[in-house]
Parts: sequence; C-alpha cells; structure tokens
Amino acid sequence: MAEQQSKEMSYERLGEKKLTLIDAVAQSVGAMGPVFSAAFVIPAVIGANAAAKGAGVAAPLAVLVAAVGVFALGWIVAQYAKRIQAAGALYDYVSNGLGNTIGAVAGWLYYGGTIMLTVGLGVLIGGYVHDIMLPTLGFDSGLLPIWLWDAIWGVALFCVLYFGVQISTRVQLILAAISVLAVLAFFIKVIADVGGENDLATTFNPSSSPDGWSGIFFGVLYGVLIFVGFETAANLAEETAEPERHIPRAVLFSIVVVSLFYLIATYATVAGFGFDLDAIFAANDAGPVLFGLSDPSLFGSDLIAKVIVVVVFFDILAVGVGVGVTSARGVFAMARDRRLPGSMARVSRYGTPVGAILTVVALQAVWIVASEASDTFLQLGELPHYFSIFIWNATFGGFALLVVYLLMSLGAIRGLSDDPAKVQLTVAVLLGVAITGLGIFGSFYKVTSPLLIAPWAAVIWGVLGLAYMLVVKGREPASQVLPDLHAEGGHDV
Repeated sequence: MAEQQSKEMSYERLGEKKLTLIDAVAQSVGAMGPVFSAAFVIPAVIGANAAAKGAGVAAPLAVLVAAVGVFALGWIVAQYAKRIQAAGALYDYVSNGLGNTIGAVAGWLYYGGTIMLTVGLGVLIGGYVHDIMLPTLGFDSGLLPIWLWDAIWGVALFCVLYFGVQISTRVQLILAAISVLAVLAFFIKVIADVGGENDLATTFNPSSSPDGWSGIFFGVLYGVLIFVGFETAANLAEETAEPERHIPRAVLFSIVVVSLFYLIATYATVAGFGFDLDAIFAANDAGPVLFGLSDPSLFGSDLIAKVIVVVVFFDILAVGVGVGVTSARGVFAMARDRRLPGSMARVSRYGTPVGAILTVVALQAVWIVASEASDTFLQLGELPHYFSIFIWNATFGGFALLVVYLLMSLGAIRGLSDDPAKVQLTVAVLLGVAITGLGIFGSFYKVTSPLLIAPWAAVIWGVLGLAYMLVVKGREPASQVLPDLHAEGGHDV
C-alpha cells in the first residue's frame, strides 16, 4: 500500500476540480471556432477549394452529413470520457485501445497539431488586426507593426493560460457567445431579407450539387474540418467536477449546437448569394464570404460590416485560447508520463501546467520571429504572409488531428469492447473511420505544393514521433495509475 501511494505521489497534479459543464462546453465550442469557420472554411465545402469541387448550393446537406460523422466520433469520445478522466484525453484514449506506444505516438501527433494551430493563430492575429480590423474601424493601421500585435497576443495568451483554467474557459465563453450570437442574428437577417426566394429543399437535394452525391462527399471532405476541436473539453477532465458526467455531455452538446449554427450559416451563405455559385466564388476571391454578405450592397450596412469584422476577431481569439488550453494540457500529460521532458509537467501555484504553457508560448515566439525574419517562410502564392503561415499550420494541424481521430476510432473496437451498446459502438466506429478517412483524403487530393508539404510534414512528424517513442518508453500513464483518473471498464495496457 505504501509503495502504491508513493508511486501515485510521484505524478504531478493539476488544480482542483472546480470547472462546470458550462466551462467544458465553452472549451469545445471555443476551439471549434464556428464564426471563424463560417467566414473562412464553409466556402471550401461549397467548392472554393484546391479540387475546385464541392457540394455547391447543396452545401447544407454536406454539412449535415459531416455533422453525423462527427457526432459518431463524439460518441466515442463520450464513452471514453466516462472511464478516463485524464488531461491527455485522446492520447490516453488511443493508449487504452491500441497500446501505450501507439498512444504516445498519437499524443505526439495530436498535440503537435494543436500547437501548430496555436502558433499559426498567433501569427494570424497580428495581421488581422493590422490589415483588416483597424482600417475597417477607421484607425491608422500603422499604429503598431504586425509582429508587435502578435507579441501582445502572446503575452495575453500566457496570462490567460497561467492564471487559472477558469479564466481561460470564461474568456472563451464570453468571446464565443458574443461572436456566435451576433453572427447568428445576422444570418437570420439574411434569410429573412431573402424572403420569398428562400428554397430550403434545394439545399438538401443531392441533385442540386454540380456533381451529385460525388460533390456532396467532396463537400464532406472539407465539412469535417469545421468541427475540428469538438473533443477538447476532454482535456479539462482532471479539472472538472463530475467529469464522467459533464465531459460527455459537453462534447455531444457542443457538436449538436455548433452543427445547427453551421446549417444556418451555410444556408444563409448560399441563399444570400441567390443560390448562384459564380457569385459565391467571386465573393470568396475578394475576401471572406461573410464579409461580402455584410457589405452594404448586399445585406449589411457600415455598422454591421464593422461588427462582423470585430466578432470574427473575437472568435479567432477564442480559438487561440481553446487550442492553447488543449496544447498545454496535452504536453503536460505526456511529460507527466515522461514521454516528454519532466520539466514540461511543472505545475504553477494556480494549478496550471506552467512548464507546458511556457513551451507553447516559446514556440509561438519562434514562429513570430521566423515570420518576421523571412518573407518566404511558409509563403503560399500571393496571399498575405501571415495568412499563408496560418493556412499552412492549419493544414498540418487539421491533418494531424484527423489521423488521431482515425486511430481513436480503430482503437475503440478494443478499448470500448466491454461497452454494452454494441450496435452504437459498431456504427460509431464505422462512421468515425469513414468521416476521418474522407478528411485525410481531402488533405492530399489535388492539393499542390507548397501547401501539399503541410500534410506530408505531419506524416514525417508522426514517423519521428514513432522513432522517439520506441526509445523513450516513459512510465506507466497516469490515467492507468491514479485512481481518480480512470473508472472500471477499459483496458489497461
């Protein structure tokens, strides 16, 4: 008994379990970034993508299909969250299903992906403030250089992550609530203004897609990306009261609510442009289609256009905090298991993973310096440099997360084999494998260099992770040692 207690005491612990269901929902919704996705990613579902193929005006149907597949993934996460309440989340889930070595590689890949998203957003934020938000609001864009705005965000992110997890979740809650409600109100206005020309049936008819069901499934390739981050509430399990109840509910509730928002957003987009694909693509070439819809020449006004630009900024910040929280807890969990250096598992007096937070913020500083030092660093065509870096990082990160979703789905066959809901498990695994397989395929199909380098770089990162984990064995995962981090049922490996 004394030996077991000594073993348990050697594992670092995060702060008290004081987060609520609302905090967990804020984490998942904030990390998904529904407003940001509505502005920048939904056009890809319609057909503005590397393959020049999508669901067309039937994009709402593609979003619905993607939502069903993601809900299946969410069901798997929910079942795991009932039995594993560790900060590592998907790292621990894959370890439970496929073994500790594959789980560690999955953690390396997954948190490498979330860190890439974090640092990519860290570069995007300064450019967005400098080039878009300040000029739109009538301020001098030369007030501060882009790199300094990035640095200010880096300091702000450190403070939000360091001074208590509840600060992080409440910041996300406020930012996401304001942005989602404001944009939802605008989309409803667009639909109301379209009036008698609304045609809901057309948008859910596969024949409305230029390529029928083929186009619908191409839309799904990109549609799954708008849900990336749905699972991140699970990273807060160690700090949440009654995590076995609140985390599953938060994950599934977030998917349902955000799915409804995306359906309204996608319909309003195609209806707002008169169900005309040429008009949608022309607007997308000029900038985010959401900005086009809010232009006074369509459904907005000067005030509405300014509000939309600001709330998109709020949502970018919410995503930045969300993926920052996830990255820090994932790095902490792997360092606690000694799969990464133990210094990264250091915990502050606020109960936050300060070693991991410093690691994430330091990498963000490196990305800011690199983007400022070289105009060709991750440059994609004629896009603004900061946006090129973000797109490259997001492609790397999105691909990495999709691969881990796939591994989690496959691992659930064993990890959840004792779950009494056999039919639901089978359906969830099949849908999870299908939806992630489509997303992975979309990361390569007709994507050209230099963007094509991003998913291949993620593959190389995964291979390096495998080699590293074969050498660095770490110790028994905390999720398998600490009694309060796991429940009965599930396979200790």
